[in-house]
Amino acid sequence: MADDDDDFSLFAQEVEGVTPLKKDEVYLAKKGVPVDYDARKLAAQVAVEADRNHLSHDYVLKVDPNDMLEYKKDGVQDGVFKRLRQGKYGIEARLDLHRRTVEQSRQQVFQFVEDCIKHDIRVAIIVHGKGDREPDPSNQATIKSYINKWLRDLDDVMAFHSAQRHHGGLGAVYVLFRKSERARLENWEKHQKR
Repeated sequence: MADDDDDFSLFAQEVEGVTPLKKDEVYLAKKGVPVDYDARKLAAQVAVEADRNHLSHDYVLKVDPNDMLEYKKDGVQDGVFKRLRQGKYGIEARLDLHRRTVEQSRQQVFQFVEDCIKHDIRVAIIVHGKGDREPDPSNQATIKSYINKWLRDLDDVMAFHSAQRHHGGLGAVYVLFRKSERARLENWEKHQKR
């Protein structure tokens, strides 16, 4: 208690003769050019619109380098999926992701799928590599794991399956895209003429 009294009296001596400030408010921001919050808000909105890519590069469920990847949306016929799995469809486009970072791969996969849909491509192959050469087991098959996640998250992807050995085996996937509206219309017209 005696130390507290000594500290208080020492403090009182130090502040003796100090006059209080007249202002009721204190501005703590740095002085400088005022911030245009409307411009910042607009810039943020433009940035969000510019990056339509919704593919996540956060958490991913890891797959093993030797895992087979397969996925089929409801509505894809079993025979169509079997032909895809067997590599019996002609491959119309190819994307190679060797030596790409996760972010580069994310951008390229999103753009590749958009381009395939725009050009009425139905079957493509994405070469991602097995990822088994990474010495750290926790970093193996990283791109392969993301491909497994991203392709499921894209509405235009109807199905995918690990490729046949001569097309890259477990280091590549065949991808089946939905038909474009134009292709559907052409198919409908073709069947109407029968």
